[in-house]
Amino acid sequence: MKPLTDTDYIHALIAEGEHQQQDFKFEISDVRKIAKTLSAFANTDGGRLLIGVKDNGKIAGVRSAEEQYMIEEAAQLYCVPPVNCHWQTFLAEGRTVLVVTVDESASKPVYAKDENGRRLAYLRIADENILATPVHLRIWQQNGNPRGELIEFTEREQLLLRLFAEHDRLSFNRYCRLSRLPRRSAEHLLAKLVRYGIVELLFEGHKFYFRLKS
Repeated sequence: MKPLTDTDYIHALIAEGEHQQQDFKFEISDVRKIAKTLSAFANTDGGRLLIGVKDNGKIAGVRSAEEQYMIEEAAQLYCVPPVNCHWQTFLAEGRTVLVVTVDESASKPVYAKDENGRRLAYLRIADENILATPVHLRIWQQNGNPRGELIEFTEREQLLLRLFAEHDRLSFNRYCRLSRLPRRSAEHLLAKLVRYGIVELLFEGHKFYFRLKS
């Protein structure tokens, strides 16, 4: 079998389109924006960036060697904890394409620093970077607890199950209103039930909802 050329390989990646584990970047001009994508990949299943490829899949090529350094800066200085990523360069259609592979983090959440210095964690859903909710942060926090956590079906848990029996799905705010629980208590309870596979998160219309897992 004839080995793939660089152009063949890049064309094969582009043919996949943008998805949960792949993103196209025409250029890297803002370390904070790229840190957001690195955070999303690291907090989900890892992923791959094709630098020098337009959103429509056209190969434009990397415009400056500085872009590789900006990715490294974003990964090491604008992500907390730093993100592990590595890259390769390919020559496709006579232009250089930088392929950056981002590993899924073993220490979630990975935060990205915004322009005000705030630390925000992101998820990768389909081809978008979505801001993680406080419940996601709780899930990661609980997953990082080496002692684990027992689940008890107290009145709070029973109330939650009754609410889900009455409603197909609930947003976090609506659940807080109906249950009259403080937000932090609601975050903790929902995170625990998601971790135990009793409740699942649903993302629709750019909003997160909770429902009983079928």
